[in-house]
Amino acid sequence: MSNNVYFLVSLSCLLLLGVTSATNMEQTTIVIDGTRQIAEIDENFVCATLDWWPPEKCNYDQCPWGYASLINLNLSSPLLAKAIQAFKTLRIRIGGSLQDQVIYDVGDLKTPCSQFKKTDDGLFGFSEGCLYMERWDELNRFFQATGAIVTFGLNALYGREKLSGNAWGREWDQTNTQDFMNYTVSKGYAIHSWEFGNELSGSGIGASVSVELYGKDLIVLKDVIKNVYKSSRTKPLLLAPGGFYEEKWYSELFRLSGPGVLDVMTHHIYNLGPGNDPKLVSRILDPKYLSGSVSGTFKNVDRTIREHGPWASAWVGEAGGAFNSGGRQVSETFVNSFWYLDQFGMSSMHNTKVYCRQALVGGFYGLLEKETALLWHRLMGKGVLGVQTNASEYLRTYVHCSKGRAGITILLINLSKQTTFTVRVSNGVNVVLQAEPTKRRSFLEKIKSKVSWVGKKASDGYMNREEYHLSPKDGDLRSKIMLLNGNPLEPTVTGDIPKLEPVRHGVKSPVFINPLTISFIALPTFDAPACS
Repeated sequence: MSNNVYFLVSLSCLLLLGVTSATNMEQTTIVIDGTRQIAEIDENFVCATLDWWPPEKCNYDQCPWGYASLINLNLSSPLLAKAIQAFKTLRIRIGGSLQDQVIYDVGDLKTPCSQFKKTDDGLFGFSEGCLYMERWDELNRFFQATGAIVTFGLNALYGREKLSGNAWGREWDQTNTQDFMNYTVSKGYAIHSWEFGNELSGSGIGASVSVELYGKDLIVLKDVIKNVYKSSRTKPLLLAPGGFYEEKWYSELFRLSGPGVLDVMTHHIYNLGPGNDPKLVSRILDPKYLSGSVSGTFKNVDRTIREHGPWASAWVGEAGGAFNSGGRQVSETFVNSFWYLDQFGMSSMHNTKVYCRQALVGGFYGLLEKETALLWHRLMGKGVLGVQTNASEYLRTYVHCSKGRAGITILLINLSKQTTFTVRVSNGVNVVLQAEPTKRRSFLEKIKSKVSWVGKKASDGYMNREEYHLSPKDGDLRSKIMLLNGNPLEPTVTGDIPKLEPVRHGVKSPVFINPLTISFIALPTFDAPACS
């Protein structure tokens, strides 16, 4: 038996076992409204963060950051560069808890500029730290070489004084920021957007600034940006406040800063709880918990913008699922992909334009799921379509116009441990994709259906759909190796991201979504006028 034939038979048996070992087989219908878009995302929706945490950052007796900080990250790593280049245009948000203690080593400084040090009286247990311009030059050469789209989080506490509790007062001193921006422009570095402060809004995390001061300071910062970039052809956007959504505070920020000042309203999501919580996996696999309050947050942020700041848009500026560096053996494993892609789908439905994942590298939530993010980036277009389904709540369904081509792409997330779904797709009038017939099929017929994609091309005489099925290696949800259509996704020997090849089926054949798997299904022939 040849290696190829052996592989196909083995794969077929594995796939067959994946279907028949489930205790339930559920047929479901998905009805997609292709006549109108219910929301729209940015062309470059996928975003990852780079943080400031030094190696001494520890939680729960673990110190997982190592050399993953902006101040010490190895920028010559070919794997890091190629991971970013695979997106062609990956957004990177520079920021995090320590950004409001970063001093830029340029201009006439009022305080010494030195590295972060552990200290009992510092914010988050650290002193102020320094961004040396030599390092800023290195970072920008790296961003230019990889095609990254950069958002930089600014120090919004510079010049303020600490009051009682975690409240900070006095107006923000813009001189260090202005000197830093002038240097950046003089070097020709492309910054897409500047974000003001990190988690200082509302009651704040570690520190807080009143909305009255914040609104005034945004006006000052907008003027700084206008002046610094007055001779530039492109003007960077202004983002704020990079905190946890509180309706009254966010609404008031729009009123106090006024029309046209704030371009993007950013908020953070850590809805899974602390990184040492033993319930992390059960929460990720619980559809009620996944929606929970966070669905309302996306909806309310969208409503706040429409009612109080229609000139702005919404971004998730930072989201790591579990806070305090993520959950060990959870955030860096396959199971976290369920939470991550579900967040993509859910936030998109409420006009979230960009979603920044904490973090590209570092902590326990370094972006293992770069392949899942890359698949989304390549397949899911800007237009979000409405969908109705009679499936159980364990099958999460999201639909977008396909990116860069005709048709639609469906994201299906099966949270069930026991149910295999066979999917029937309709446009409300015609059945586009037929569900699995109810009659019992022979073993040979099942094998044929599982390998029907092998060698099939559009030239075979009918149009095909593309399927990308994601599962964990050896069925272990905490595996750090992800399978695409049964093949492990691991970097090549040269550090390249592996090819993300689909399997192809005739558009009328049934789709199987196995338990605890994730699938992207691209339907090129689906009639969706809203996607034209």
